[in-house]
This record gives sequence, C-alpha cells and structure tokens, in this order.
Amino acid sequence: MLSQVCCSGFQLFRHHLLPWVRLTALSRPHHVQPSVIRNIRSWSNIPFITVPLSRTHGKPFAHRSELKHAKRIVVKLGSAVVTRGDECGLALGRLASIVEQVSVLQNQGREMMLVTSGAVAFGKQRLRHEILLSQSVRQALHSGQNQLKELAIPVLEARACAAAGQSGLMALYEAMFTQYSICAAQILVTNLDFHDEQKRRNLNGTLHELLRMNIVPIVNTNDAVVPPAEPNSDLQGVISVKDNDSLAARLAVEMKTDLLIILSDVEGLFDSPPGSDDAKLIDIFYPGDQQSVTFGTKSRVGMGGMEAKVKAALWALQGGTSVVIANGTHPKVSGHVITDIVEGKKVGTFFSEVKPAGPTVEQQGEMARSGGRTLATLEPEQRAEIIHHLADLLTDQRDEILLANKKDLEEAEGRLATPLLKRLSLSTSKLNSLAIGLRQIAASSQDSVGRVLRRTRIAKNLELEQVTVPIGVLLVIFESRPDCLPQVAALAIASGNGLLLKGGKEAAHSNRILHLLTQEALSMHGVKEAVQLVNTREEVEDLCRLDKIIDLIIPRGSSQLVRDIQKASKGIPVMGHSEGICHMYVDSEASVDKASRLVRDSKCEYPAACNALETLLIHRDLLRTPLFDQIIDMLRVEQVKIHAGPKFASYLTFSPSEVKSLRTEYGDLELCIEVVDSVQDAIDHIHKYGSSHTDVIITENEKTAEFFLQHVDSACVFWNASTRFSDGYRFGLGAEVGISTSRIHARGPVGLEGLLTTKWLLRGQDHVVSDFSEHGSLKYLHENLPVPQRNTS
Repeated sequence: MLSQVCCSGFQLFRHHLLPWVRLTALSRPHHVQPSVIRNIRSWSNIPFITVPLSRTHGKPFAHRSELKHAKRIVVKLGSAVVTRGDECGLALGRLASIVEQVSVLQNQGREMMLVTSGAVAFGKQRLRHEILLSQSVRQALHSGQNQLKELAIPVLEARACAAAGQSGLMALYEAMFTQYSICAAQILVTNLDFHDEQKRRNLNGTLHELLRMNIVPIVNTNDAVVPPAEPNSDLQGVISVKDNDSLAARLAVEMKTDLLIILSDVEGLFDSPPGSDDAKLIDIFYPGDQQSVTFGTKSRVGMGGMEAKVKAALWALQGGTSVVIANGTHPKVSGHVITDIVEGKKVGTFFSEVKPAGPTVEQQGEMARSGGRTLATLEPEQRAEIIHHLADLLTDQRDEILLANKKDLEEAEGRLATPLLKRLSLSTSKLNSLAIGLRQIAASSQDSVGRVLRRTRIAKNLELEQVTVPIGVLLVIFESRPDCLPQVAALAIASGNGLLLKGGKEAAHSNRILHLLTQEALSMHGVKEAVQLVNTREEVEDLCRLDKIIDLIIPRGSSQLVRDIQKASKGIPVMGHSEGICHMYVDSEASVDKASRLVRDSKCEYPAACNALETLLIHRDLLRTPLFDQIIDMLRVEQVKIHAGPKFASYLTFSPSEVKSLRTEYGDLELCIEVVDSVQDAIDHIHKYGSSHTDVIITENEKTAEFFLQHVDSACVFWNASTRFSDGYRFGLGAEVGISTSRIHARGPVGLEGLLTTKWLLRGQDHVVSDFSEHGSLKYLHENLPVPQRNTS
C-alpha cells in the first residue's frame, strides 16, 4: 500500500496542465487569497450549508433530508465520469467541477475522500502520443519523404498505462485542489491491503491521520500491479468499474463513513433498462427490491454495470453507510450533483433501509391523474353532490376538526408569529363560512367541464367545437392555512382536476382530518384517489421538478414561498403572485368619511393578508387638512407604524422613519405614506413600485375614478372600496386557489374558471385535406354556429 502527498509528476506536466488549471480558479473572487479561503462563507457559486455535522456512526440515514448531517463522505468517480467519450484522456471540465464541490464540502468541516479512476486513460493518452511520435520519426527516416503512411497503434497493456498515468493524474488533482487551499494525498491499494490484518490497520491509520490533518485522500486500486482484466479490444473494460465500486463500498464501511456517493454515466437505478419507453428512475431503493429491477448493460467504460453498483451499495448500507447512485456526467447537473445530494435534494437513487408505509409522491401523482380523469367524466350533478357532501362533513365533524386544530396550535405556540397563528387557527365560524363557500362552488360546477365555447362549420358535415376541460394535475402548496385544503379540493373537484396538496407541517393534524373528510366525500362516486395529501418528507423544490406528473403549481403562502417555488419550478408553470404591494390613492376630491373608513379596513382588518394595504398615496393638496389629520389619528389609534416616503418626508419637520424601499410588503401593522401631485402621478408610482395585485382610488369625481380604473395595469382595480375585497369568496367565486398577477391564462382571484383549459373536437365524415385544395371538390365555409346553452337550474 502506497501513501504519499501527491507532488510527483507535477514538474513533468506543468506546461500542459497549469494553463488550463488556472482557469478553474476563476470561480473564486480575484481578491481572495488562498490562505483565507476557509474563513469565507460564499467564495464559490455552490451554496454553503451550515448544519451540525456531529453524528455517531451506526445506522444509515433513513431519509434524504438527513444527508445534510453527513460528516464523513466517500465520493466514487466511475470511469465514465473521469474519462472523455473517446476513453483516451480525462474529462478536465468535469473533474474541475467535482474538485470544486468536494472543496466546498471539505471547507464546511466535512471529511471528504475520493475513490477515482482515470490513471489508465491518462496513461493511454501519454503512451499513444509517445508511440505516434516514435513511429512518425522512424517512418520519416526510412521513407525520406514528408508524407507519412497511416500509423497503426498497437493495443496497449492496461498496467503499463496505469503506471504511466498515475503520477500525471495525481499532479492534476493536486493542482486543482490547490486552487481551494486544500491538500490532497494519494493512496494506492490492492486486495492484500484489506485481507492482511496488519496492512489493513496501516491503511486505516493512514486514512484517519490524513483526515485529521484536513487532507483529502484520493484512493485507487494500484492498476500497475493488479492481475490483468478479461481480454477485450483495446482498452475497453480494462478499468474495472466493479473493482472500484467494491473498493468504495469497502472503504466506506472500514472508515465508518456517513455517506457514499457513487457517480456514473446514468441517472441512477431504473425499474427497467434506461432508455426504454417505460423506464422510470427509482427514487429510493430498499434491500430486497432487486427482484423487481431489470439490470441493463454495463457502463461505457469498465467491467461492471449497475448490478455491481447495487451489490456494492447494499453491502455498504448493511455496514451502516448511506448510499446514493447518481449521474456525474450530465452537463446540466454534474456541476452541483455532489452538493445537491448532500443538501438532500432528489438526485439519483437513494438507498434506505426504512420503507415508508404509504405511496411515493410519484405514485400519488399517478393516482391523482387517474382519479382526476375519472372525476372529469362524471356528470356535473355528481361532482356537485361530492362538494355538497364535503360541506356537510365540515359542519357535522366540527368537533373532531377543531380538536385536531387545537393540537396544531399547541405545538406551534412559541414557534410561530402571531399573524401565522391566526392563519393556523380554525373556529366554528370559519368552518361555517367554508361550508357556505363550498356550496357556492357546487352550484357553479354545473356549468364548468365540457362547456362549449365556440362552434364552427368548417365545411358540409365537418363541425368544430372548442370545449372546456380540466388542466390535469394541480400541485397546491400552502402554509399555515388548513382552511385552504377544503377550498382548493372543492375547486379541483368542480373542475375535474387531480390534486396534490402539500401543507405546512405546522398544520399536520388539521390537514390530515380535512383530507380524510375530502376522500370520504369523493368515495361516494368512486374517485377517492383524485385528491392526494403529500405526507412524505419531500422538499418543495423536489416536488417542483416533477414535470412529467404535475401540470400546474399554485403556491399559497408568503411572498418568499412564492418566489422560492417560481425559482425552483422546472418546466412547470406557476400561478400566483410573489408580492402583494397594494396601493390606495386618496384623491383631492375624496370624501372625508370614506377615506378614513376605507384606509382602516384595508390596513387593519387583516394586515397579514396579501390584499392588505401597504402604501397610501395622498394628493399633496390634502396635506394639513382635516381629512389628512383624521387618517393620521386613526392610524395612531390602530397602532400602525408609519414609514414616510421621500416626498412626504420633505414636507415634515419631524418625520417618521423614512421608508427603506417603496417596494415593500410589510404584512403587519406598518404602512408607507407618500405624496403625489396628481392621479397620473399616482398611476406612475403604482406602475413603478406596485406588484400588479390590487390598487384603489378614493374620490368623488367619477371622471377621475374611471381614468384610474382604465389606466392602472393591475389584476384588481377598485373605486371607493377596500383592497380586502380582492378575494374569491367575496367575488362570489365560492373560493379561490390563489390570486394571480401573471398575464397569461388567469388573473386576479382564481376560482373555478381559472382551473380549466380547452380542447378542440372535430366531427367529420371521411374528410381529407386534399379535397380542399385548389382543384378539390370542397370549399371551406368557416361559419359560426350558435353555442348551446346548458341548463344550470
């Protein structure tokens, strides 16, 4: 067994390696010296995680979310990850990214170890170059002419390649890690180092000493002396992936590591060969599941395949080490695959001994889609019956619901702020209001799915219809609002959509019973599975990646939640608003009585709501008038903290604290006041600093009001009405899934209509397009036909 801090070979290859390696340092700020990198939290473009890392080694982690606590980690780099596609030379860009991620984790206080291939490929590149150079010189000498014949390259012996490439590979790693002020050490091992007890102790002691000194051990089999592999063409199969997988697993268990990451050229473990039409990535693999898996072909390079990786992973899992198999070659994910795994994100296949009792979120999504399709085929009266039954259950089972909610409130006491506790709380009056809203939805569902919007006669006996249909599967993510669950469920039922619900853990007890009641109502027509509550430990970001399952994401919660989901969503549209910066403009012709009353209701009735007033715009002629004084006195009585805008502050001798930003959603008893010169000035201010949510004008001048209504470009624009009316229930929609400020599909409070899309139905009699050509027998008519009115009584 050989152990050394890698310096050999550096001088030999510095002219070839260093010009490229220097480029890898560009991700670090130029002004940062290597000696101080460890003390900087964000020197890399990879997120820095701050978590407690102390852990007693024993059982492997049961859930992905626990991986962030892994302290000692082994990263195994498969041959396909390290080598280029032509298997001659190293994938330098990929290696630089891996080194950066390992360095990030090492500088977080973790203990990182690498098991790497690549020496044979690097040596092959060198030896091929030497052979070509030697042959070209000999041919030139013998032929006496510049034109050379095609050069034949002999099959290269793997051990010779390994011997030639090992020093260069380590020199490359050393140069890369130096960019992050990290030292690397090379350890070459053979089977004897594990079978011989004395050598095994020596190896263990060497590794522990290197980790104690904050050095990254880079481990590989000593391919220069190992027995030859099975005969194969050229170098195909020489680098034994199976041996490296087994080595990584054995090393992980010997060193009592918390996590083993095996990187290859496939995304993970599939339930059928990758690339086949029905192949699905297995998110979590459990011991005993091998029988249900079909193993595909081996890796592009190396002797082993996925079966060898699974065997190694299960052996490590049995030894107490958690394992993830993932793709280290995909250009879109390889730049952060290691750090993503450690953060607990759904990357690759996670091996776990703990099998959840319920279905996976992917299975729930499939059940919701199947149930939603059945739901859409029901008669409108049947969907209405389900919603009516749910409304009845909310009042009939009131005591059980409130008891579950009491548990949530008791557990949240001291952990949640008062506004969030208020959102979390349910009451008899809230449940009664919910039941009323659900019955409104039931009534509107009579004319929703399958409604004909347009009819056109394309030609004789060829008629086209545009009809409403469900969107598909909705994912609704909500915080601290258990009353949101039956509202959204009723809207999904009315529109025939499948539904995945992800509630906050602070409302777990309330959500559980409300979901059970929803499924009880759905059962009356055999569509119980159409609405699913996600109870697994799925991160929201992972849910947002399920673009093959989810058709629309609707976040309901804080502006930060909405922004995070909009950022995390991968190919799935998000309906919602990131901020509710609502304005109220008090015109010079506003009524004194109306102004104070409207401001109080908009700001103080429920300051945490997204439709609460955040900025009050006052016409400058109203300053130092009774109307202005009355508003200020009212705000003082209601204990509203006032922030002065720049113009307002300039009018005051002793002003309140000047606002830090005119684009602020306070969500509390705080309010920005600013002065404007005219209604146009107010409109310009709203367009510059608003969020296109809800904006109001207070005036007695109808012409001014209409100008404001027509020119303000927001989802909801009101005249002499509180901002708090921006709500699906108050609009008569029964309920809402949220308020959208986007300009596509739905805007404002989104009720039943916003959860529908359309499809086209064409009914013909042996019609073909060629009949409508210039010399064809038919002509297009394109006649508009009357749309049938459905009976909604």
